[in-house]
Amino acid sequence: MLIAEDIHKYYGDMEVLKGVNLHVKKGEIVAIVGDSGAGKSTLLHILGTLDRPDSGKLLLNGKPFEALMKNNLADFRNEHIGFIFQSHNLLPEFSALENVCLPGFIRGTKERIVRERAKKLLTLLKLDHRFDHKPSALSGGEQQRVSVARSLINQPDIIFADEPSGNLDSKNADDLHQLFFDLRDQIEQTFVIVTHNNDLAKLTDRKLTMKDGLLI
Repeated sequence: MLIAEDIHKYYGDMEVLKGVNLHVKKGEIVAIVGDSGAGKSTLLHILGTLDRPDSGKLLLNGKPFEALMKNNLADFRNEHIGFIFQSHNLLPEFSALENVCLPGFIRGTKERIVRERAKKLLTLLKLDHRFDHKPSALSGGEQQRVSVARSLINQPDIIFADEPSGNLDSKNADDLHQLFFDLRDQIEQTFVIVTHNNDLAKLTDRKLTMKDGLLI
């Protein structure tokens, strides 16, 4: 599904990514681990089109990213890619249901379809009793599950997660990790996860270690 070949990234004179190669299959959960400063988040941001490589090739489902973007990066990202970050980044003035719906509304999908899909996702994530609750009324684990539902609303090809359980206690972290595997098994969702959580990394389909700007 995802191919990254010979990805290089510089910040000034410092080469952060030194020719990274990565292939990810549909329905696969890949963990990227490594010390701080190894280049993990930089790579994830490039794969998720939040940053651009200085050189290299990126393909999604066999098509170059440039062709899929069609000069509108935001639309490409909204349609094909989901994100889960360490901080849930929910909008405090909106309910859980409204937060999940937002990417669908931005995409231009009919409101009825978006709301139905959002309710199904929240129900799947055991949040059907929380539709109308704002983030401040949710626990940390519930907030992160809402962010997972939001990442899924446009049925993305792939979800990138950057330390998704970093702010959770061990019970909520375990529940979130299990959710990733349930989504893989139920809907063949593909994940690339940057994490310092060794328990999660060991459970994934592949654990890749990043060191000095390279996957080893």
